[in-house]
Amino acid sequence: MLKNMTTKFVIAALFLISIQGIAAPRSIELPEETAKFKESIHPGYIIARQKCSICHSADYINLQPSGMNLKQWTAEVTKMQHAYGAPITDDDIKVIGQYLATTYGNEKLAAITTSVATTTPVASAIDVKTLLANNACLGCHAMSQKIVGPAYHDVAERYRKNPKALETVMANIKAGGANKWSAVPMPPFPALTDAELKVLAQFVLSQ
Repeated sequence: MLKNMTTKFVIAALFLISIQGIAAPRSIELPEETAKFKESIHPGYIIARQKCSICHSADYINLQPSGMNLKQWTAEVTKMQHAYGAPITDDDIKVIGQYLATTYGNEKLAAITTSVATTTPVASAIDVKTLLANNACLGCHAMSQKIVGPAYHDVAERYRKNPKALETVMANIKAGGANKWSAVPMPPFPALTDAELKVLAQFVLSQ
């Protein structure tokens, strides 16, 4: 009799423990990103920080074989576009390849001529859809639901009563960062002009 009661007690206890395990799922917290792209005066440095870090950390670059040349780095960046759908243009590929070859490889900066123009013509009007597409914003954000980053509607709600909402969102877009919404870092966008930042911030705050 006592043996049967003990067996039933053990079974009941195991059942309760299993229920508690189901009812309280574990949460996973990612460590804060610490790897950074090597600084360079080459314009590809900004594009790499802005676009490459959307999909992977700078550690991925350090895992590549040392001494890769311009052709090899360019092929690696091209693979990111073709195989993984990275939001980079053909011109981006050339410039990022040059940056990687001179900063992580053995190419000399002076020996490589960049295809990026020194001056960019000012457009008569800034199209927000073009900005969103060119900077892969919609790869991490949606209008009303969280993807990787917060929904634009949630951002607008947070700053709805903030008199400095526009300036704050502009600064957040330009500087990027982590731990504002989650531990997943948002890459900085230092190449955007003040006018472009304003258009993007106004769009986000209008949701």
